[in-house]
Amino acid sequence: MSKGLVIVESPTKAKTIEKYLGKGYKVEASFGHVKDLPKSTLGVDIENEFDTDYIVIPGKEKVVAKLKKLAESAESIYLAPDPDREGEAIAAHLADELGGNGHGKKKKKSSGISIQRVTFNEITKRAVQAAFENPREIDKNLVDAQQARRVLDRLVGYQVSPLLWDKVRRGLSAGRVQTVALRLIVEREREIKAFEKKEYWTIDAHLSANKPPAFDARFLGKGEEKIEIPNGEEAEKIRASLEKADWVVRAVDKKERRRNAAAPFTTSKLQQDSSRKLRFSVKRTMMIAQRLYEGIDIGEEGSIGLITYMRTDSTRVAPEAITEVREYIGKEYGREYLPGQPNTFKEKKEAQGAHEAIRPSSVMRHPDQIKQYLKEDEYKVYKLIWQRFVASQITPAVFDQTTVDIDAKSGNETFWFRVTGSVLKFDGFLKVYEESKEAKDDEDEELKHKLPALEAGQKLTMKELKPEQHFTEPPPRYNEASLVKELEERGIGRPSTYSAILSTIQERQYVQKLGGKFAPTEIGLVVTDLLVENFRDIFDVQYTARLEEELDEIEEGKEKWTDALADFYKKFQKDLKYAQKHMENIKRMEKPTDEKCERCGAPLVIKWGKHGSFYACSTYDKDDPNSCTFTKENPINLPDLDTADVQETTQEEYCENCGRVMVLKRGRFGQFMACTGYPDCKTTRRLDQGKKVPDIPLDEPCPKCGRNLMIRHGRFGEFTACSGYPDCKYVKQNFIGVKCPDCKDGELVEKRARKGNTFYGCSNYPKCKFTSANKPVAEKCPSCGSEYLVEKNLKAGPVIACPNKECDYERPAPQAEAASTGA
Repeated sequence: MSKGLVIVESPTKAKTIEKYLGKGYKVEASFGHVKDLPKSTLGVDIENEFDTDYIVIPGKEKVVAKLKKLAESAESIYLAPDPDREGEAIAAHLADELGGNGHGKKKKKSSGISIQRVTFNEITKRAVQAAFENPREIDKNLVDAQQARRVLDRLVGYQVSPLLWDKVRRGLSAGRVQTVALRLIVEREREIKAFEKKEYWTIDAHLSANKPPAFDARFLGKGEEKIEIPNGEEAEKIRASLEKADWVVRAVDKKERRRNAAAPFTTSKLQQDSSRKLRFSVKRTMMIAQRLYEGIDIGEEGSIGLITYMRTDSTRVAPEAITEVREYIGKEYGREYLPGQPNTFKEKKEAQGAHEAIRPSSVMRHPDQIKQYLKEDEYKVYKLIWQRFVASQITPAVFDQTTVDIDAKSGNETFWFRVTGSVLKFDGFLKVYEESKEAKDDEDEELKHKLPALEAGQKLTMKELKPEQHFTEPPPRYNEASLVKELEERGIGRPSTYSAILSTIQERQYVQKLGGKFAPTEIGLVVTDLLVENFRDIFDVQYTARLEEELDEIEEGKEKWTDALADFYKKFQKDLKYAQKHMENIKRMEKPTDEKCERCGAPLVIKWGKHGSFYACSTYDKDDPNSCTFTKENPINLPDLDTADVQETTQEEYCENCGRVMVLKRGRFGQFMACTGYPDCKTTRRLDQGKKVPDIPLDEPCPKCGRNLMIRHGRFGEFTACSGYPDCKYVKQNFIGVKCPDCKDGELVEKRARKGNTFYGCSNYPKCKFTSANKPVAEKCPSCGSEYLVEKNLKAGPVIACPNKECDYERPAPQAEAASTGA
């Protein structure tokens, strides 16, 4: 009989923990959750205080059976899943299956076996053994908070998704938090589209003093008043006045500026820094961090957890870790880098106090010392965590900042210029680590300016005036780092959910990535508009944030989970009834346009199909076989080529697994993106997986507006359209000049299938379903009388052949004939 049965989520974690516990303990993995709400039914009894019907997850029956069998021969059972809500719920479900009631009370079986909970923030010998010396009961509040979130998500997903199936298309789904994240992306996109550029000018004066270096100062205004330069005419007036001006230093302000170290990583800050510095996706970062936490084999020490628990919003650090890092800093960097007292950081109101910040389990394991045991991506993430933690306990960086105000006197006017320069006086924490930024700021600009020694009243020489035109920029699209930051600041989601939110909206193809930034797809726009319009409470940003606070209050025992759900359901039920009655049926949509049918000249309308909206002839009648069946793709979800973000479509894309550059390749199923790290990294991505392929400009003019055409990439592969979209919506049909041999009415068109291969079909589709894998030729077969021949590419060379399988007519294609005669 084993002394104790220990159950964790993963085999890796089990392997690491077992060596710390010694003989007498059997450590097994549950492989994540073992119970969940059923997929086939709601699983929640709304009328009976939201009573839940949890079942063993299909496929987990053998895992549960094995754990039950092991439990029968154990003296005690320790449940050791992760120290958060999800981990507590796993523990509660395991206790329920193994004989306890899963709600905090120890339940002894007839044999006297108790089921207890153990938690630790790091998987090290000290932390694990300390946890087993102080087991506790399952925390009912944590379980209730997880259950409340699960039921909230189930109610929304199970009852809203069928509406989308009915009104838009089958297979769509709605998520309580994901929809709000998508809403932020959609609103930002519309903000960008509605943005009106505003012109402004700057004037820099290149000046020199008695001693080098020369420097640039920027125009601020006249006298003491700051003014903006709205246009080139005003800029030229100021420039002309400055040509004969006398330049003199008005004032010099010198001060010492200190920059404090950033706090050690929380989950969101790790995700943001990893995205900016390593170009790792949020999902990839969390997968790597999970491995570092659960244990890596590092030679003689064996498998050991290298970092603390990676899902946290706390900046708290254990006292023993503070002592260790301060000892390391003093020894490795010197006493001038060690503050008198440990640095402390302000906690967010909702931070989980029981957790620590993400840090190395021992700062003495320098990244370079264990590099040989880590994969490349593990080393990069571990180094990032190690550097951030060490830097967080180092003294501030010190800068000497000099601000110089300069007067340019011309006649009765005095023009005001200013330059600020910074010099790093003491590197402090910057010796180890510098926090990443979304964009360059004033500090970066100041560090560029190297100034000579200057004093008030000193005369300067103007060497050059540099007027420059600018335009205000729209707000940028969200990337993964900035979206996580926005979600955190607005209180949407929690550390354990950010990765899932970003993955879900991409997997559902509600968003696509353009140059690493999120843009909504057409289906994303449609779904967002329908849900926001019809569920004004549930998908409201502030209401979603308030629900997160309520879940925190449930975890703290301040609110009953059933009361929170009852309040939510009142709002949800009202919105649901409204949506069932008023939500627009997109499937029946038929919007008039100014476009004309290329075949019959009638107006085109926008209709909705299973792959999105498309243009169709307004005269089409399914009951009239002679009506016009012309259709063409609607490029509504392509980005506006006039926006500043268009250059992003040609930016490099980086592998989500290793951070190397991805390149465009072509295989037997068409084009795809592949990692340049092959064969070490075999990551590939289909071109339809939510990311934008660069457009290719052509020299051919658009027949409607005269602007150049471009090869673009849609749901069905490449197509040629006007670069003036959305002003001009022309899409070129690749007619091959051959009448359809089946219906005798339509024209044959070159098309591209989803897999990338070319085929030829009738323009009257779906009325006429003629297709050919080979290019048809408008010529009757001289042997069997077939209405057409086809071009084929054989190993021996291209031929013109009969498509009739029973006819063997074949002749060399014209170019093959020319080659054989030496022409």
